[in-house]
Amino acid sequence: MKKFRINKIIAAAIVIAGAALAGGCSDTKSYSELLSEEERASNWYLAGFRIENSIPANGEFKTMEEYGKDAPFYKMDSDGYLYMQVVKKGTGAKVQKDDVVYFRFQRKNLLLMYEGYEVSWDGNTSDMNANLQTNFVYANKNLQSYTLYGEGIQKPLEYLPYLSEVNLVLRSYLGFSTDQSQCIPYIINIKYFPAEY
Repeated sequence: MKKFRINKIIAAAIVIAGAALAGGCSDTKSYSELLSEEERASNWYLAGFRIENSIPANGEFKTMEEYGKDAPFYKMDSDGYLYMQVVKKGTGAKVQKDDVVYFRFQRKNLLLMYEGYEVSWDGNTSDMNANLQTNFVYANKNLQSYTLYGEGIQKPLEYLPYLSEVNLVLRSYLGFSTDQSQCIPYIINIKYFPAEY
């Protein structure tokens, strides 16, 4: 009988300890919760703009040069991970597979903006004296730059040439590899340049 009571006390202690540990873990969010927050932050930002659910068949994007802030964001994929607003259409040549594409970018964390924080732009756009060192090899999935910067920043070049500039609402799945596990969406401004050789 005494042994039964001790086992009962130990079992109760284990249940209490387990409940305390489970309660202590409630501060961490599951991956699905992080994805839901990312989607809410992206949708919150996009709610302030006109959205086009398809890419113009004739390739005639409405740009910020022509329409200002009324230029729409175009949905670039069926899942809604990427939206593009064209700032400038560009005047360069069409980008070809395996071309080295240099880019300058600045971006803001949409999740922090959604949560009400004051967020500054970061990236390599502000230092115009620096060499253009940020680059990828277009459409080459075998290289590290493809996974490092993600598929999303290359997508506009299916439609736009060199010297174009875009704003992207970019969810982590198609974004920089450093943002994927944290589910961080960004508004990112990108300018594309050819290699100068």
